[in-house]
Order: sequence, then C-alpha cells, then structure tokens
Amino acid sequence: VASRRAKMAAAVERVVGEAPAGYTALAVKFGARQRSPHCLLVKEHQLREGAGTAHPPHRTLFVLNVPPYCTPASLSRLFSRCGHVQSVDMCDKPEPGEKKEKLKSKFFNCKPVTGFRVAYVVFKKPAGVQAAKALSQEGPLLISTESHPVKTGVRKWIASYAASIVDQEELKAEVDAYMQDYDKKIEEEEAKAAKEEGVPDEEGWVKVTRRGRKPGLPRTEAANLRLLEKEKQKRARKELLNFYAWQHRETKREHIAQLRKKFEEDKQRIALMRAQRKFRPY
Repeated sequence: VASRRAKMAAAVERVVGEAPAGYTALAVKFGARQRSPHCLLVKEHQLREGAGTAHPPHRTLFVLNVPPYCTPASLSRLFSRCGHVQSVDMCDKPEPGEKKEKLKSKFFNCKPVTGFRVAYVVFKKPAGVQAAKALSQEGPLLISTESHPVKTGVRKWIASYAASIVDQEELKAEVDAYMQDYDKKIEEEEAKAAKEEGVPDEEGWVKVTRRGRKPGLPRTEAANLRLLEKEKQKRARKELLNFYAWQHRETKREHIAQLRKKFEEDKQRIALMRAQRKFRPY
C-alpha cells in the first residue's frame, strides 16, 4: 500500500510539472479524505484583436479541466483568497465572443453537464490573477469544506434526482411569466407597426402590410376536396399529351374507329326499334 501511494504521489507531481506551455497547474482536492489531487490548469486570459469584451483583459483567469461536479460558487470560494472575485462564468468550451445571455428557465432547455468544462474567473483587480497562479506553490488546495461541501458520488446523484422532480406551482408560475412577457412583446410590436403604417421612410417608400384585410374563412372538408380536384384537373391540362406525330395519328385513328363503332351501334338500334313498331302505315 505504501509503495502504491508513493507511485500515485510521483505521478501527480509529474503531471503538475508537465503542464502545457503558458499554463500553471493547481493541485486541488474535493474532500479531506481524497488521496489523489485533481489538477486545474490556469493562465491569464488573453483576448484576440476584434474579440468580444465579455471577459476583461488582465483581470480574467482562464481555468481548464474543471470537473462537472465543480460549481461556480466553489471556484469563487477557492480563488477568493487571491482577491475579490467579481464573477465566474463556466461553459463547455472556450467562447472568445461576447458573453451569451444565460437562460433563466429552471425547467426548459436545461442541458445536463456530462464532461469537463472551462471557466473564466474575473477578479476586481489585476493582482488577483497573479496571486491565483502563485497558488501552485502551496500544495493541494481543499475546495470542499464542511461549511460549503461539494456534492460528489451518491450524494450528487441523489441531489440530481431530487432536482429532476418538477414542482407544478413553480412550473406554472414560470410559464405564466413567460406568456405575460410574450404578450407584452407582441403588443409593443403591433403598436409600433400601427404607428409606422402609412409613414414614408427616408427614401419616400411606404411599407405596405396586410393589416386591415379580412381573414379568410376556414375551409371545410368538401371545400378542400373541390380544391384538390381543381388542382388535379389543372395539372392534367398542363401535361404534354400527344407530343409526337405518331401519337397524333394513333389518336385520330382511334377516334375514327370509335365513331364507326358508334355509327354501327346506332344503325342496329334504329333497325330494332323499327322491327318492334306495331303500327305500320306502309
């Protein structure tokens, strides 16, 4: 057992010493009983030219290899010893653009966390970034404490299951609030469209809308059938019939044969009618 612990300690030291270029490895533990520490890779966040300003330069610490059970609050408590932490933003992969608006819904569009993530820790002062990088000299840092525990293992599964049970009252309140915001937005758009209706723009053009038109009556099943029949007849008329010359000849030949057959049938019917007459004046 002692040799196994020594090998594990040596492996951890090797991983910490072989951090990628530009990164600093911080050894952390998510519990006092945890034997092997976990390594967080940190460096100062640098912005490219033309990138967004979601994370201010010189005050943002970029953190890699964040476990899925690590919360923004636990990271904030970890780096609070380096200075005042203004915000902690966690995402699945690096996002150099503008900071996206977070979804406020508790029940809808909730993407489960399945893998390691990255984090942006924003300090109030630039000195916090350098102090956070210097934490690598202090040894394994303890994130989970008795006062602020980080749930892992079975406790995390139980908490996830409890959070998956939907409270009907909270769901109804969220849906009602969303519908009120939606109705308010629609009213504002309609009021804006009514205000701009008939008003020419800078170039003198007037926007024509469908406002004021009577809505069409709902179609019945019979009306739908008639419409389908008309469309079928319209398509039949558009089809290329008798496109070739030999088709014209065959069509005329068949038409003449049908006329001759009908003429013979009419002659036989007339002869039968004459034979059945009782009154014969001649």
